[in-house]
Amino acid sequence: MTKLLASGSEFVAPGVKDFFLPPIFGSVTKPMVLLVLSILIIGAFFIAATRNLKVVPGKFQFAAESLYDFGRNNIAREQIGAKDFKPFIPLILTIFTFILVNNLFGLIPIIQFPTMSHIGFPLAVSLLVVYPVYHFVGFKRHGFVGYLKHQTVPPGAPWFVLPLLIPIEFFQKFILNPLTLAIRVFAAMFAGHLLLLVFTLAGEFLLLNGGLTVIVAPVSFAFAIALTFLEALIMCLQAYIFALLSASYIGMALAEEH
Repeated sequence: MTKLLASGSEFVAPGVKDFFLPPIFGSVTKPMVLLVLSILIIGAFFIAATRNLKVVPGKFQFAAESLYDFGRNNIAREQIGAKDFKPFIPLILTIFTFILVNNLFGLIPIIQFPTMSHIGFPLAVSLLVVYPVYHFVGFKRHGFVGYLKHQTVPPGAPWFVLPLLIPIEFFQKFILNPLTLAIRVFAAMFAGHLLLLVFTLAGEFLLLNGGLTVIVAPVSFAFAIALTFLEALIMCLQAYIFALLSASYIGMALAEEH
């Protein structure tokens, strides 16, 4: 992704600038290509897995059924509720697999770039997909005034605290929630990938610099390997948390109580 930069014997650590890659052609960048590639991978996987369904599933069918069951029962049903969850299964499953694949790109050789480390991509999913959906279903169920009251006035709150409470609840539900949903996955992917870059490039620098620093280089590479396994876990967790919170927001919008 980036080249080792050194001035004399001084190591120059990677930074934010290394996440802004030059265009591949025209104004098309690597993250844009990866975004489209993730859609093709997910679509091809589910088409291949469901083309010839069998009672005793093969590997692809088993993997697809496991993903579907996880999205259906562990996320959508748990967060939205048994009464309302079924229409939202495709959305929640799509969000989970989309975020997961784009995160895992950061570990694949040659690609090695987590798409969600660019804040614009998780913001787009949050503000253009999740945010409109959960507010739309809330307004549809409770009506315009009813939904605003549902979201901003907790039941049982004393009347004298409402002038303070209503603006806080409005800010949280209509502004803060979609922003934190995106920032959470962005921050994890950005920080994790930056740490991997630091330890990998530091190890390369120490190895090529000669002298006694060669002895320390394996330590830096060891940290990079350990962080790779940790980052893989975090990538999966962040995809799960993003889908879980998306379903949770939809569930709260549909709930009868605040």
